[in-house]
Amino acid sequence: MTYLDYQATTPLAPEALAAMLPWLESQHANPHSAHAAGRKAKAAVEVARDDVAALMPAGGTLSFTSGATEALNWAIKGTSGPIVTVATEHAAVLDAVAAQARKGRAVTVLPVGSDGLVDFAAARAAIGPGTGLVAAMLVNNEIGTIQPIEQLAELAQAAGARFLCDAVQGYGRVRIPEECDLVAVSAHKIHGPKGVGALWIRDGVTLEPLLHGGGQEPGGRSGTLSPALCAGFGAAARLAKQRFGADHAHAEQLFRAALAHIGGDWQLNGSQGERYHGNLNLRREGLDVARLMSDVRDIAFSAGSACASGSGRPSHVLQAIGMSDAQARSSIRLGFGRMTTEEELLTALDRITAAARAQKVAA
Repeated sequence: MTYLDYQATTPLAPEALAAMLPWLESQHANPHSAHAAGRKAKAAVEVARDDVAALMPAGGTLSFTSGATEALNWAIKGTSGPIVTVATEHAAVLDAVAAQARKGRAVTVLPVGSDGLVDFAAARAAIGPGTGLVAAMLVNNEIGTIQPIEQLAELAQAAGARFLCDAVQGYGRVRIPEECDLVAVSAHKIHGPKGVGALWIRDGVTLEPLLHGGGQEPGGRSGTLSPALCAGFGAAARLAKQRFGADHAHAEQLFRAALAHIGGDWQLNGSQGERYHGNLNLRREGLDVARLMSDVRDIAFSAGSACASGSGRPSHVLQAIGMSDAQARSSIRLGFGRMTTEEELLTALDRITAAARAQKVAA
């Protein structure tokens, strides 16, 4: 199997697995217990917390969550006042915002251009005194576009609003601007385990709890933490920090090689320059993506967000950048990174292209 679905999830790093194993095999104490074994588990959680926070802005606290979906929901539902967000956000943001709108909270959804970048004039018009929260994604999970988070956060700051950054796809790959007030991340996008994420909360920012109970985490999040998952997240974050330059250079090289290799029948969706280069979202006129995935079933890639797969709906991200339903349905997403070799990427592209051409001949 050639794995090219890094935006959906990344392979588990051996270092993350090694950090988790002791807590799965023999060290089972509750990290919130006061006895010696519990204190040892708590110490492991705190080491992991420091490692995850090391890639965040300065001046805040980090609360572990069950994943980025919980973190984003907490940040959105734990604040008040009108919300401004972007049309290409993840469903965890857009659906949470829609739920708030049904309760009477004012919501503005900003449009984007054909490159996926937010309409900044619309942002300036929408973000003003009275705005409670501005929410925007650092790196888009479908087309890889990098939003001008620093400038959007400055607009929010000037208006007295909180700024929430969905940094799930950018954490460990792209610098997170210091101006953010809330940052949501997930372990399994940086070669860590599934089932654990975090919300970074700037000092002085308070949130209403999403989950009520023991209030074990610094921001008031309730629930028993898994030392194993936290340790795996911490190890993955530490490795991402160590390998930041090398991983970035590798993704850049793979992206350049892939662009040079694909034929003119493929069009790149989204910005080529303002983009995380571990993402290729490609469109081919008339492509039957379901048939393509069946024809090259030993290559793992996507037709869009894994969270929306099986819905039958065309990508809302591709629609937001101006594509018709047919164009959106003829697009594929390839994600690659640390463990991808150039040879396997180019070989996979050759096979995908051959299968796509065979469809046209058969038609």
